[in-house]
Amino acid sequence: MDFELTKSQIEIQKAARDFAKGEFDKELALELDQKHEFPTKIWKKAADLGFIGIHYPEKYSGQGLGVMENILVAEELCSRDSTIGSAVVLSSFASECILRFGSEELKSRFLPQVAEGKMLSAGAFTEPDHGSDITFMNTTAVKEGDEWVINGGKTFITNGCLAGFFTVLCQTDPEAKPSYRGISMILVEADRKGVSATDVGHKMGIHMMSTAEVTFKDVRVPLTNLIGKEGKGFYQVLEFFDESRILIAAQALGTAQGAFDRALAYVKQREQFGKKIAEFQVTQHKLADMATKIELARLMTYKAAWNYDQGRIDPKLTSMAKMYAARTAVEVADEAIQLLGGYGYMAEYEVERFYRDAKITEIYEGTKEIQKNTIASAVLGKFK
Repeated sequence: MDFELTKSQIEIQKAARDFAKGEFDKELALELDQKHEFPTKIWKKAADLGFIGIHYPEKYSGQGLGVMENILVAEELCSRDSTIGSAVVLSSFASECILRFGSEELKSRFLPQVAEGKMLSAGAFTEPDHGSDITFMNTTAVKEGDEWVINGGKTFITNGCLAGFFTVLCQTDPEAKPSYRGISMILVEADRKGVSATDVGHKMGIHMMSTAEVTFKDVRVPLTNLIGKEGKGFYQVLEFFDESRILIAAQALGTAQGAFDRALAYVKQREQFGKKIAEFQVTQHKLADMATKIELARLMTYKAAWNYDQGRIDPKLTSMAKMYAARTAVEVADEAIQLLGGYGYMAEYEVERFYRDAKITEIYEGTKEIQKNTIASAVLGKFK
């Protein structure tokens, strides 16, 4: 058992850290957060340096590396700035569906554009009336000649107003029993006639990311836009979640680390009652608890990434990593605000933004309750 990163992984980690340190300007972050504006220039620079799609094969403009390298980048970027980091690392969201299941034609057309910073991607899975339940879709896709005709709506779609394409879950066989056996995954270009996206409005955190409602009205795409096999969309998206939840765990881990770093720096220089706040035992105990939670989250997240790269799909482990890292992000950011006191509530000191950004990691890619369902199912097994 080896807990050491490889030399290459350490170099990637350092490169991501140096990039974030050089590009993630504090004042710019505050400005973009207030304007709800995507960090386009930083995203393009990240792509130029190979941080986007690092886990794609080289022929698709990636570096041929694994999930482990991808989440190392995510952790570093999010620890430097939770909002900019999240926007950059999720710019390629759901493109893995094409990478893992798509045809060679779809991979060649779309993956290089994502990796090169020319296009954002989005996964259109969640529906207004279903939420976490993806076993049946109101969005339908019907064959007409050599095309799919798609109708329906999706909500809370990350990158929704900015994406160049959507990976859409559609009910292609409404008679299937159970219903999830009739779900397929189809790629829909954002500029297709009948596709519209509307921002969901002001939200608590992740202000630099577009979160949208996406509507499909008689949208026609070629049959060749099918991703994977017809009727296998439900199974494909579950496999995708086993990868994407590791990325969200890394986002949460970085967010927790960033909040901790700021709190640590503050208590080491701030004086109260004639001595540094860090000298008080109550402060030291808080820091000890925070550091321990972060280390536990890191171990689980790294193990989940390593496990995936070994070719093993383990929903229990990925759900544990995502659930625990997300909870850690929320708790550590909350404690960071407490340590800074009134200053922690002020935008200038950043930890309030880290707190706002932390909460989403307990919601998207499956709420913490969904993660508990997955974990419990694996623990209990089948009842006799």
